[in-house]
Amino acid sequence: MKILKKILALTLVFALGIGAGYVSEHPVTENSRFQAFTEKLFQTEVSANALTLHYTLADPAGAGIRPTEMTLGALDTDSSETTRLCNEYENLLRSFSYSRLSRGNQLTLDMLLLYFHTRASLGENYILEEPLGPSLGIQAQLPVLLGEYAFHSTRDLSDYLKLLGTIRPYFHSILQFEEKKSQAGLFMSDATLDRILTQCRSFIRDPNSNYMDELFAQRLKTFGKLTEKEQNHLLTFHHQLITKQVIPAYQELIDGLEKLRGTGKTSRGLAYFPGGREYYQYLLRIQTGSYVPVKQIQKRLSDQLLTDFRQIKALIQADSSLVASLQKYSGQISLTPEQMLKELPGLMKEDFPLLKNISYEVRQVHPSMKKFLSPAFYLTPPVDTQAPNVIYINNSKGTSSLELFGTLAHEGFPGHLYQTVSFARSAPDNIRYLITSPGYIEGWATYVEGYAYRYAASLIYDIMKNSAAATSDDTLNSAPDRKLIQNATQLAWLSRSTNLCLYSLLDIGIHYEGWDQGRTTAFLKAFSITQESAVKEIYQYIVETPGNYLKYYWGSLNFQDLQTRCRKQLGHDFNLKDFHRRIMEIGPVQFPVLEKYLFLSYA
Repeated sequence: MKILKKILALTLVFALGIGAGYVSEHPVTENSRFQAFTEKLFQTEVSANALTLHYTLADPAGAGIRPTEMTLGALDTDSSETTRLCNEYENLLRSFSYSRLSRGNQLTLDMLLLYFHTRASLGENYILEEPLGPSLGIQAQLPVLLGEYAFHSTRDLSDYLKLLGTIRPYFHSILQFEEKKSQAGLFMSDATLDRILTQCRSFIRDPNSNYMDELFAQRLKTFGKLTEKEQNHLLTFHHQLITKQVIPAYQELIDGLEKLRGTGKTSRGLAYFPGGREYYQYLLRIQTGSYVPVKQIQKRLSDQLLTDFRQIKALIQADSSLVASLQKYSGQISLTPEQMLKELPGLMKEDFPLLKNISYEVRQVHPSMKKFLSPAFYLTPPVDTQAPNVIYINNSKGTSSLELFGTLAHEGFPGHLYQTVSFARSAPDNIRYLITSPGYIEGWATYVEGYAYRYAASLIYDIMKNSAAATSDDTLNSAPDRKLIQNATQLAWLSRSTNLCLYSLLDIGIHYEGWDQGRTTAFLKAFSITQESAVKEIYQYIVETPGNYLKYYWGSLNFQDLQTRCRKQLGHDFNLKDFHRRIMEIGPVQFPVLEKYLFLSYA
């Protein structure tokens, strides 16, 4: 999972005079006018709330952005103004002379047009959006982002402390939105409510030993610009803010949500709400960056599921001991996460362009946060520094070394870290960092996992071969079977692929087709997933996070299908490394835009 630079939606409050008048004041060329527009748009949007600004720019003043009020903003409870502004900006973008723009600016224009058009299509269905959630909701992500708030300067330190006092009004705006949902009969189910409240109560359970105090103490020490006396004073002040501002804000959120208990009319997916199917289609577009009909997505997923199962069947029929071999080989990568990340660039060099001089850090998740976070995640750097690139490891998760290797490829090389650095080195307009496509970003990182499992086979073979040579005189007889290892790691990837595919099909079934838990149980039973608690958890998670699995898996299939089309078009002239280079140069955009400019690059 990539931790994005912002958790709050773009506000679309363009209050700094960006309009036809502003653009017309900047003559010279159409390209310069367009870039002046996108830069002003970036400055406005990045200033919308303090977290977005901080995680995007280490030095806002250097980017011409004046200090703004330290606030998390407020959740919008009326979509009419946002829709109007989206339409206005769509019209403004169309006023540029497309043919007089460079190809790079044409790409940015296409991406922005599609983004604003899609946002405007939400309309009154905005009431179906859900800012809260047990794992991906704002109340769960906020402590992580505050806990990682970097101190580049003493101003950052001061801003962070001020920000803790703004959680209360922000949560009040969320409660107002949830009350509006409740009045419309669209509030969450009690089952989801209980999971959110459990997460909130866990965070505030021990006010005198909150992990945010520990994280703050660590960052003060690392900051290195304060005396011990100053640090102790700030630690005391920080604890007061936690106990008098942050914890009360969470308690008020708990109390406000508890009052709405029982007002949710269904514990099922979006299909059971008025406008639910239309909202789900909007969500797929904005989340996955794909604009094909839901039925077409469903068919493509079903075809992939059948293909994967046929490959699994063929592998096992050829060697019935392969499952046992997989269990044996899964733990053979006896490397630390740091060593795995160091090995990956060499293993991927035949398939992906080389990027030199990439610096990154590997950090361990704080013990108190381990149960809330994934096995690893990548934290993107500020736009203006492009550093540090940080990968966090959560060693509390019970993953095998093979699974961890795939996860680190997803987060590091050739996944998020590699894609982020590659894109940054193309010197894109700043707005390209702020308005992106989650489906491209997570789809790419999932797509490259398939390569990682193949790289793992090579690594396992070398490790076992070296081990055999060190412990036996007859190295030829004791050397591992390379083909067996390749088949075992391929089986592991196919297993992961089928799981992601099943959950993606369930996402459509639950939120578009209207499957209840009984129908979900029957579907999973057909694939030998029968444990009642597991089925219940899968159903509940998908109900709470519509479109999430598709962002990863459907995104990855889009890259796979683009590769297939390019291979067919180019024949023997196709080069995989060059294909990946072109994908990286275009960067994170919606898939119709990616497809257009990818094939233009081959023309």
